[in-house]
Amino acid sequence: MDHPFGIDFGGTGIKGAPVDLEVGDFAHARVRIDTPKPATPQAVADVFQQIVDSFPASTTPVGVTVPGIVRRGVVLSAANIDKSWINEDADAIFTEALGREVHVVNDADAAGLAEAEYGAAQGRRGLVMVITLGTGIGSALIHDGRLVPNSEMGHLEIDGAVAESRAATSAREREGLSWEAWAERLTTYFRHLERLFTPDLFVIGGGVSKSWDSFGHLIKVETEMVPATLQNRAGIVGAALVAHRKAGTEG
Repeated sequence: MDHPFGIDFGGTGIKGAPVDLEVGDFAHARVRIDTPKPATPQAVADVFQQIVDSFPASTTPVGVTVPGIVRRGVVLSAANIDKSWINEDADAIFTEALGREVHVVNDADAAGLAEAEYGAAQGRRGLVMVITLGTGIGSALIHDGRLVPNSEMGHLEIDGAVAESRAATSAREREGLSWEAWAERLTTYFRHLERLFTPDLFVIGGGVSKSWDSFGHLIKVETEMVPATLQNRAGIVGAALVAHRKAGTEG
């Protein structure tokens, strides 16, 4: 079977692999290359080509995560990548560069879709909020399996500050917070989300989800809350899923 391809484009590394959508996992071991400096669209496209060329030739669609807001293939923000990305039609750039249909998606949205389709939120109906805790706070809103893109819930203002500046994993590390002190901030954050959205499920991702047993039980909310299960596979799997679903439906 010829599998769709997923690429996870991050600030430090670019990783890619073909994905078996029957099981929601890599069809072959992923390839990783350091993100170029500067990470301009052309430099990144060259790395994408190297990664794709590491696997047997294929014409299947390619999905790409981007750490920024994406609307109909156009990148609208660039917090951790080169500013030359802003307002660029990444779908068109990468489709031309790779000679294959390419679709770009926000990185948190890709991870959220993967968790909804194959991970902790598999089979769940209603509103699922996938929240990733890392350098910032990423988010994905999934309603009955369908993505509501570009939610950016880390940018909510709480107690006069941007939420991710006080509640992201980086804030805990920067300030030397105990699990208990950090959980108090997370409780404030997630209660705010509850008031705004009344979700059916929170899924907590990011590298810190591996330490779920240290802090998960300390977050005091009404909504069911579980750790993500796909870990660092989620971006690639979600990107490939997006590409598969969009193939042939857009330019």
